[in-house]
Amino acid sequence: MIKKILIANRSEIAARIIRSAKEMGIKTVAVYSEADKESPFVQMADESYLLGPSRVNESYLNVDKIIEIAKESEADAIHPGYGFLSENHLFAERCERENIRFVGPNSHVLKKMGSKIEARKIMKEAGVPVVPGTMEALDTVEEAQAFAKEIGYPVMLKASLGGGGIGMQVVNSDEELENVFLDNQKRAKQFFGDGAMFIEKKIDDARHIEVQILADQHGQVMHLFERECSIQRRNQKVIEEAPSPFISAATREKMGEAAIRAAKAVNYTNAGTVEFLVDAEENFYFIEMNTRIQVEHPITEEVTGVDLVKEQLLIASGKKLSFEKKDVTMNGHAIEARIYAEDPERFFPSPGRITRLDLPEGEHIRHEIGVSSPFQVTPFYDPMIAKLIVSGQSREEAIERMKDALNNYHIEGIKTNIPMLKTIIEHEQFKKGNTKISFVEEFYLPILKR
Repeated sequence: MIKKILIANRSEIAARIIRSAKEMGIKTVAVYSEADKESPFVQMADESYLLGPSRVNESYLNVDKIIEIAKESEADAIHPGYGFLSENHLFAERCERENIRFVGPNSHVLKKMGSKIEARKIMKEAGVPVVPGTMEALDTVEEAQAFAKEIGYPVMLKASLGGGGIGMQVVNSDEELENVFLDNQKRAKQFFGDGAMFIEKKIDDARHIEVQILADQHGQVMHLFERECSIQRRNQKVIEEAPSPFISAATREKMGEAAIRAAKAVNYTNAGTVEFLVDAEENFYFIEMNTRIQVEHPITEEVTGVDLVKEQLLIASGKKLSFEKKDVTMNGHAIEARIYAEDPERFFPSPGRITRLDLPEGEHIRHEIGVSSPFQVTPFYDPMIAKLIVSGQSREEAIERMKDALNNYHIEGIKTNIPMLKTIIEHEQFKKGNTKISFVEEFYLPILKR
């Protein structure tokens, strides 16, 4: 069993991992940048080490320093959380060489699934439906235009190694594609080190629905149902819920089976997520596999009672999953709202000093938070500072509890997206379950223009 774990991450996810590790009797090591020296997760860990300056390439992406600290602290495992190095096959490979357990799939799986183009090929061969699109990288605008004409506009232009909405854009014409292709290719190379681009057909009225999977090293592969993640701004999730208010029991079963086929196709181990686009007729299409714990994992925990981080640590220790699939059912409904330090109208980050922080309390409220009061929110990292999770026996009850919780969530000193979250939760279309990916553009932005 893992005895001591280094968390190669920050903020709320670092605190989340520390909490489960401590409950399992595993010692914890935090690493932090200069900007994060006052962050709550630094005090929560058994040991804490300074990584370096605030910028990510000098701290949370500094592989040599992280490995050095892991050895110095005698940590026998590293949990990468999400983002940063979590899906970096070279980092996982380095951990393997240094005989440090990486809490996630092995480096070979990360390499395969890190390329969306390669992942599409593997899934198609495994019989998992994929969005119609290119199976090879597009090197030139002319190639992209020719394929877009073949499948018909509108299309989605995507970066093969992309994430967080970077390098992704809806394109409606040859002219528009010519204007954006090179810029997106350049951004992809800048952020991910690879400018490979591909095109998918844009699915009308699509929803973003993902399936949580767990797989141990003893051949057990299972899914823990789905999460609806369609409420997005700039291709980044804002509100998630479990289960989806849209799909039928039959589609749920088919998606779960497809997710298991996807995991088995690459000999997947640990926790992961298979992401699908779902159209108005409940046809679903694979878009990518996230080879890590997800930001929105708490809502699955709330409706299943499974601690996903503990299962990750068991799997990384070579143990079997602590339960069998027949023992897992979905109970009730859970909703997560991401709290961002940002202008809720322009979606611009809003760094500054938090001078007041009052959190709502209640039996059915859960907080995953990376800040305190007073606290300096810096411009160096993603603006998400907390997650608010509520649960109820029904979706209607969960919505009402989320509404009440947001009304009692008070942050002063910085702007946050709480006004946006309130507007969405109270919107009639959200209450009806009409949670398409286009929700923000179709229903929220028009309200701002009134």
